[in-house]
Amino acid sequence: MVSIRPAMMKDLLAMQRCNLLCLPENYQLKYYFYHILSWPQLLYVAEDYDGKIVGYVLAKMEEDASEVHGHITSLAVARSHRKLGLATKLMNAAHRAMEQVFDAEYSSLHVRVTNKGAHHLYMETLGYRIHDIEAKYYADGEDAYDMRRVLKEKKKVGNKKGENSADQPEAKER
Repeated sequence: MVSIRPAMMKDLLAMQRCNLLCLPENYQLKYYFYHILSWPQLLYVAEDYDGKIVGYVLAKMEEDASEVHGHITSLAVARSHRKLGLATKLMNAAHRAMEQVFDAEYSSLHVRVTNKGAHHLYMETLGYRIHDIEAKYYADGEDAYDMRRVLKEKKKVGNKKGENSADQPEAKER
């Protein structure tokens, strides 16, 4: 049995260890501290019955952008625990927090153009779409897809006949 729960300070070393075992992109411990101190609501771990961290999602908010949105910095699940839906559960937890806590319009992430397994997860399972390609994004020179997933539809002001609009005068009662 594996449970998804918010990450705590005591989990950061285990999250980093999971990252080192699973991914070519690795981060110094201070980067995990920065995330948990800045956006504690956006870090989640997958913990097995023995208390071992077998996956995590590390996310943040891009609050200075033109549209407030979340960004998935890193997602990893141990090979022994893949194909169990843990990545989907971790991502969904982060998406919920982005929307409910931070009122995010969308979530973004970067993924290697050659990582077909991740493409399937992000596009087919989680509903991300390719927004752009960032040339030589990774340290080894590989390109990245900049992907986005809408978390909530923008509220549109009605313009069609019969709809109220902020620009239209209110109908007078007779």
